[in-house]
Amino acid sequence: MQTYLIESDQGIDAIERRETAEPEPGPFEVKVRIRAASLNYRDLGVAAGGYLRNDTRPVVPLSDGAGEVVAVGPGVTRWKENDRVSPIFVRDWIDGPASDAKLKSSLGGGVDGVLCEYRVLPEQSLVAIPDGMSFAQAATVPCAAVTAWHALFESGELQAGQTVLLLGTGGVSVFALQLAKAAGARTIITSSSDQKLEQAQSLGADQLVNYKAHPDWHKEVRRLTAGEGVDHVVEVGGPGTLERSIKSAAVAGKIHLIGVLDSPAAKISPMLSVFNLLTIRGIYVGSRTMHEKTLAAMDANAIEPVIDRSFSFDQALEAYRYFAQQKHVGKVVIEF
Repeated sequence: MQTYLIESDQGIDAIERRETAEPEPGPFEVKVRIRAASLNYRDLGVAAGGYLRNDTRPVVPLSDGAGEVVAVGPGVTRWKENDRVSPIFVRDWIDGPASDAKLKSSLGGGVDGVLCEYRVLPEQSLVAIPDGMSFAQAATVPCAAVTAWHALFESGELQAGQTVLLLGTGGVSVFALQLAKAAGARTIITSSSDQKLEQAQSLGADQLVNYKAHPDWHKEVRRLTAGEGVDHVVEVGGPGTLERSIKSAAVAGKIHLIGVLDSPAAKISPMLSVFNLLTIRGIYVGSRTMHEKTLAAMDANAIEPVIDRSFSFDQALEAYRYFAQQKHVGKVVIEF
């Protein structure tokens, strides 16, 4: 079969395409023909090295995929041939709390991912794709959508009428926008592009903030909330944006710390979070149970993933390069 491999820490150009042996399932394992995959910011970090728990070499890249079952091993009861499935991001995190051992089984970094024609996985590490969802759409969910769900609903306990601040228009932020709107929340979203903000508005964003026009964007967020601040911040920027996120939050607000997109070495004073009784919590994707809940919520609320652009399997490295430019809104997909 054809597969892509990361064998060094030299970035996108060092990812190689190889012909490898087609795997066969053992006891309690399932063989999946991968039909689509999607990219996340983490995939750039894995290719460049230095990403925590994602330093296995060689490794098949990409965590997010979807496909169909083509064979099952002895003892498998959850799946049969032709079932449409998606692997979960953290292979061994089925339910309950995370652990270091579980997190080391993250696809596309800790263990082999899905940028290959066939993948064998434990039967417990797959979820069913809803009937109305395509392979490409399902492949956008495992990291970005599950992360957004974990932040807002598992950790944040989002309630209708609360206000959510979203940073940028990448995969996590757009899914968080869609899920928050479905739950009856008010949403504010930031971007440096008026065009991207218009797209976000078409998806339901209530208030728009161009951070080029408003470099101190927390002040604009405060103005839009009558000085109160927001109940939730989906914080994908990291240390470079965290101080402004803290200043954007209402008393007793919750900051869901997800990304490391901006200035990872920046220093932030924690004092405002103390005085305003803020909760700042790290979010790292989620369990199979969270993945199933995310898909159920999307299905029930007719939420369609936003796919910015689709590439072929042969164009996988072009997909990486396009994604790295950060011009996209929503997700970038590779269809096999």
